[in-house]
Amino acid sequence: MPEALGSEVNTQKCGTFGDFGIFSFNGNKIITTSGGGALICNSKEEKEKAIFLATQARDEAPHYEHSNIGYNYRMSNVLAGIGRGQMEVLQERVQSRRKNYNYYYEALKHKYEFLEEPEGYFSNRWLSCIITESTKTREKIRLALQKQNIESRPLWKPMHLQPIFQKYPRYSNGISENLFEKGLCLPSGSNSTEKELNSIIEILKRF
Repeated sequence: MPEALGSEVNTQKCGTFGDFGIFSFNGNKIITTSGGGALICNSKEEKEKAIFLATQARDEAPHYEHSNIGYNYRMSNVLAGIGRGQMEVLQERVQSRRKNYNYYYEALKHKYEFLEEPEGYFSNRWLSCIITESTKTREKIRLALQKQNIESRPLWKPMHLQPIFQKYPRYSNGISENLFEKGLCLPSGSNSTEKELNSIIEILKRF
């Protein structure tokens, strides 16, 4: 956690139901520092411990002294500065993403299933996704978009289906598998134009 992004601690809940939360600033996110992210927490003590571990867990000493195993998990101040600068346009970016979702939804709500916004919640709609009728249909759509040089991809493969984790215990009810098999992530960039969205919608309407 860079000091440029983590210099203040909110004593209230930081948008999380746990003790810690994580924001990604990867290149495809609403605001980006090209990589990295931010850790949020509910107390100054937790913040200081996280910074200690992220700065190699170096003890107070003139030489390199370590009583704990540490890491070098820090964003540079330059990248953190880029992130802070984008905070000024965050609300505009969120509105653009929500506009994308609404545009897709209004055009395709009778053909595909969308993840709707629960009552009392406000989604940033970082990514607009649809649920198709089958894996076969999803792949037909994805390949049709790809043929027009439009990138889309299946919803994330569940962790318990990843080869490295398949041998471990899991608790599942089939929902995540169904989403992966039938779900498709649509182009959702903040700078998407109506012309671009219409081109995608026209392809989706064929199926």
